[in-house]
Amino acid sequence: MPGMIVTNPPKAEAEDVEALAGYGTATVGEAMGRTGFLGTHLRPIQQGVRVAGTAVTVLCWPGDNLMIHAAVEQCGEGDVLVVTTTSPCTDGLFGELFATALAHRGVRGVVLNTGIRDTTELRAMAFPAWSAAVSPQGTVKATGGSVNVPIVIGDQVIRPGDVIVADDDGVVVVPRERARDTAEASEAREQKEAGARAAFLDGQLGLDRYGLRETLTRLGVTYRSYEEVEA
Repeated sequence: MPGMIVTNPPKAEAEDVEALAGYGTATVGEAMGRTGFLGTHLRPIQQGVRVAGTAVTVLCWPGDNLMIHAAVEQCGEGDVLVVTTTSPCTDGLFGELFATALAHRGVRGVVLNTGIRDTTELRAMAFPAWSAAVSPQGTVKATGGSVNVPIVIGDQVIRPGDVIVADDDGVVVVPRERARDTAEASEAREQKEAGARAAFLDGQLGLDRYGLRETLTRLGVTYRSYEEVEA
């Protein structure tokens, strides 16, 4: 099957990517109206790591990592490699050697909707990775695919140059046109949460801060003492 390698796609502005790097995926997703989350199946192989970068997208065939080799050439400083396959695949399409080549090019991490291997080595070299599976199963290099085309993971469309934010909670995609607005909305949300945090430390309840007692009343929720319930 013929494929396509798109060179020099548009990317989100570097300063907007750096701004988004300061926020967790939960904050970024909430700032976009609870959108952009790529799904609970993508998990980090490490802990305590957060990255943000511009997507270089890869579409492979199952059990075939030829197009990851092609994608390395298209990667550069500040990118995150994002890989999926034409049908479900848990084979280990990515490992230490790929990470070595990508780290040399300034790539910040990888997100794989497939399997990954060499996880001990990847953690030792501090190359961040998120994947749908961990598997030692190897691959072939025999089928054409595409690089830097729109792909879909977890019902979310990822285009080359969109911003990928990933941490312990998972992975979120921010459309490149929304990067600046999302960074600003994330900052506003952080400030709002800081106020709530201070209030909770002072003993205030969420029921009162968010006006939820009225919500309980509206929903017909009542308070009863234990004695009343037992009677």
